Amino acid sequence: MTQTLPKLATFEQFIDWYPSNGVQYELHQGVIVEMPPPTGEHENVVGFLAAQITFQFLQMGLPFRIPKTALIKIEGNNSTYSPDILVLNHDNLVNEPLWSKQSTVIQAASIPITIEVVSTNWRDDYYDKFRDYEEMGIPEYWIVDYAALGGKRFTGNPKQQTITICNLVDGDYQMTVFRGDDAIMSPLFPQLELTAQQIFDSAL
Repeated sequence: MTQTLPKLATFEQFIDWYPSNGVQYELHQGVIVEMPPPTGEHENVVGFLAAQITFQFLQMGLPFRIPKTALIKIEGNNSTYSPDILVLNHDNLVNEPLWSKQSTVIQAASIPITIEVVSTNWRDDYYDKFRDYEEMGIPEYWIVDYAALGGKRFTGNPKQQTITICNLVDGDYQMTVFRGDDAIMSPLFPQLELTAQQIFDSAL
């Protein structure tokens, strides 16, 4: 479902409009989009991954945090996203002009990694957010497709549960696909001991 203002919304209009009704919204090139309500399986995967990632950065002594609710504002194309898991570099938040009042970040230096767990609006994750996170310069982006909802070019033919980890190299995302018992390889968290199947199984 898409809801729009009388004209394409700016970030400021979007923030001023945002209702407190328990529904999550994003801004996609000026269009306010109502996000589909998450399933229990989706939230199981999000919770499992958030715990695994938190353990890693605590063990490494990194100044990272995972906020309950925060936004990424994409400069230049009037989009604002709320990732399923947004890891923030707390040390850089002092440089974020929108953080204090609007819990919004605009700098790649604040975002070491972001994770999207694919829902029915899978094109957002594989196309729009891939493009925008890459252009913004976010170092690592995971697309976790535990239900194999994405197109066959991403999940195979026949479709398979797939995790795509995008690692920024010289300004471009290099994509690595993980399925089944493949060991997850995260450039940011090299000590992570986790298989793709363990992540898929966490949905149950």
